[in-house]
Amino acid sequence: MATAVEELGENRVRVTVDVSSHDLKHAVEHATNDLAESVKIPGFRRGKVPTQVLISRIGQERIYAEAVDSHIVGWYSVALATTRLRPITRPDFDFVLPTSDESEWTFSATVEVQPTPEIVDWTTLEVPRAELKIPEELVARELAALQESVAELAPVERPAQAGDAVVVDLATPSGESQSDTVVELGSGQLVEEIEQELIGASAGETKQVVYELADGGSTTVDVTVKSVSEKVLPAVDDDLARAASEFDTLAELRADIEGRISVALEEEIDGAYRAAAVDRLVAESGVVAAGPLVEARARELLNGFVRSLARRGITPEAYFEATGQSPEFLTSQLRAEAAQSVARELALEAVANRAGIEVTDDDVKALIREQADAAGEDADEVIAEVWSHGHHESLREDLRLKAALDRLAAEAKPIAVELAEARDKLWTPEKEKPATEAKLWTPGSKEPA
Repeated sequence: MATAVEELGENRVRVTVDVSSHDLKHAVEHATNDLAESVKIPGFRRGKVPTQVLISRIGQERIYAEAVDSHIVGWYSVALATTRLRPITRPDFDFVLPTSDESEWTFSATVEVQPTPEIVDWTTLEVPRAELKIPEELVARELAALQESVAELAPVERPAQAGDAVVVDLATPSGESQSDTVVELGSGQLVEEIEQELIGASAGETKQVVYELADGGSTTVDVTVKSVSEKVLPAVDDDLARAASEFDTLAELRADIEGRISVALEEEIDGAYRAAAVDRLVAESGVVAAGPLVEARARELLNGFVRSLARRGITPEAYFEATGQSPEFLTSQLRAEAAQSVARELALEAVANRAGIEVTDDDVKALIREQADAAGEDADEVIAEVWSHGHHESLREDLRLKAALDRLAAEAKPIAVELAEARDKLWTPEKEKPATEAKLWTPGSKEPA
């Protein structure tokens, strides 16, 4: 679908789109079928009107008008994906209805767009990056988990405590029973009321426990404690390494644990650094996002939040009552998050423009193949499906922005977190400068200096 962009000034552009005869014919066929279902013609059942009878009754022009009206937004959206424009108003379409579906058809759309901002030289940015330090408590936690995995149980002559393993018999008034059930107190294996009653109970003791059911009713169960055992944790030494892992020494085990923690922390540090880099670029360049783009993104975030509550069985009203938040406060938070999200994308798009970053079809196909293979799907079929709906362009833009972020993170200057915090507390005249307005950039324009 060939597309041309003409800059009109004042952040307005005209997008001219050429629709192939194949796509136009497809739209006309859809329109014909839809009208045959809706138009009532004496002597014919709906959906059974022959095409020539339909044309003679309502005219070919109406069919073409229906085809254009039902498909033009889709054609415009597919074409727009190739331009990297970000519309902030509804398009004003201009066209002459086609007179045949055997040839290409052209329409145009005039729209106001979000300008791509001027950005600072990102190689001069100083961005805080945390130093990799492996907290000893994380290593200790991993070792403790291994101790628990190979711990032995030793009978004790005392009341049960949290962490103990008890063997119990359960019986209900209706006669149902369950014998020799091993329960680790505090694990949540049984309902909370039963576990709470078992703490402090001794072998041979029977407790009658009343607890609430999910439907709001209640029931009773008799719990008899048959034995109480405590966990005996092994020492943290070479024997533990051999018993709980594939290593022969504690030193080797610790090195493996530290290595795994190091990889995870490094990923976390890198993610935080990349986020800080783009946020620093947004702040230093004075990128401010507002208007319909932000409002649309905020609606997406709000809808996603409501869906996440629904998956947990929580209504918005219950959430607000439990948290003490107001709908207005949540909306303002999501709008601020949306504004920052759009600002980041605008800044990264400017990086990609200035750096001349482009993503090829092969790059997009490689991504699709990787995802399809991971999902066990036929990669060629997925690629064909993605291309047929024009979704490859959104993937291309995602890859382009990721490449821009890679470039930004690689070329910014990482500094210690403590130094960055100290500098942020200092006042400088530059902090009083008002944000500069962004200038319009469209494909074909000169890259921002």
